[in-house]
Amino acid sequence: MNQSITNPSPLTAENAALVLVDHQVGLMTGVRDYSIAELKHNVVGLASAAHILNLPIVTTTTSANTLWGPAFPELQKALPNHTFIDRTSVNAWDDPRVEKAIRATGRSKLIFAGVSLEVCAAFPAMRAAREGFEAYVAVDASGTFDRTKRETGLLRLAQSGVVVADGASLMVEILADNASEKAADVYSALSMDWATLVGQVRSSVAA
Repeated sequence: MNQSITNPSPLTAENAALVLVDHQVGLMTGVRDYSIAELKHNVVGLASAAHILNLPIVTTTTSANTLWGPAFPELQKALPNHTFIDRTSVNAWDDPRVEKAIRATGRSKLIFAGVSLEVCAAFPAMRAAREGFEAYVAVDASGTFDRTKRETGLLRLAQSGVVVADGASLMVEILADNASEKAADVYSALSMDWATLVGQVRSSVAA
């Protein structure tokens, strides 16, 4: 049976990679669909959970020294010793170094997030879909500058066959098993504090 593009096979730690595009200080200041604090929280949680799950992570900036500044400090701290590929192309995929890094992950499922949603996340995700990858966008880790841009960006992604979801759901899908030794760290990275409570209840019942 052929798998529908809108209902692909599950994400796993072996088939998925994360691509974070242009979460830069200058761009973040213009975001209006989330508070800056909430967006930072979501991006750092997504990056941290992906790191715990051993996903390949590709990160980019645009003209960091002349336009939008570096990636915001909390993200840099979450990915220590990580290289952010700085480019000038609007579509990150159009930079040969970025495309090479993405393809070098060897993964068929690519999770994108970026500022802005409708350009920085959407353009490479749509290109990935055209290139035969299964593309996802973590919308809550992808801010933009007004309501219209958010609504039309989401619509265009859907029209292009890109799966849209929240970052935590994507990471939990990859986790797959709450008995995993990584489960507590993943939930903690995603700030799902209630999951700790659930674990405590399970432990007390088992005892």
